[in-house]
Amino acid sequence: MGKKSTKENKCIYQIAREDCGLTRTAAADATSGVLSESRIEKIESGALNAHPEDVMLMAKAYNRPELCNYFCTKECPIGEKYVPEVQTIHDLPQITMELLSNLNALNREKEKIIDITADGKITEDEMADFESFRKALGDMSLAIESLKLWADREFANR
Repeated sequence: MGKKSTKENKCIYQIAREDCGLTRTAAADATSGVLSESRIEKIESGALNAHPEDVMLMAKAYNRPELCNYFCTKECPIGEKYVPEVQTIHDLPQITMELLSNLNALNREKEKIIDITADGKITEDEMADFESFRKALGDMSLAIESLKLWADREFANR
């Protein structure tokens, strides 16, 4: 049996592992030995940067798909720019309401975006409306990502 960590500033990967009650040895076993206990320790201590494959294995072993979202939004330069960060996975009713609210917002913007893009150009006076539409798309993207993570977590053990 491994000893319990007393480290105060734990990284998200260590927190996720400990939340599901796994020692590093058990976590290595849960990845079929693909991740060694030593590699897990180095990732958790910050001595080694996790690779995408490492994070995918940990996310599956710990049933924490949000680790992948964290990695993409915090540790990958491409993801930092293009992947929406899901800070909290809400329950299904709240996610559904967020999706519906975002759909309503996009619907309200629909006429404006048709008018803006009909000529194939975005003029200076159309830029504010286009940015409003772009923000609504980002909000929808975040709601969709939240639903995907919720589903991944819920259906992982079925």
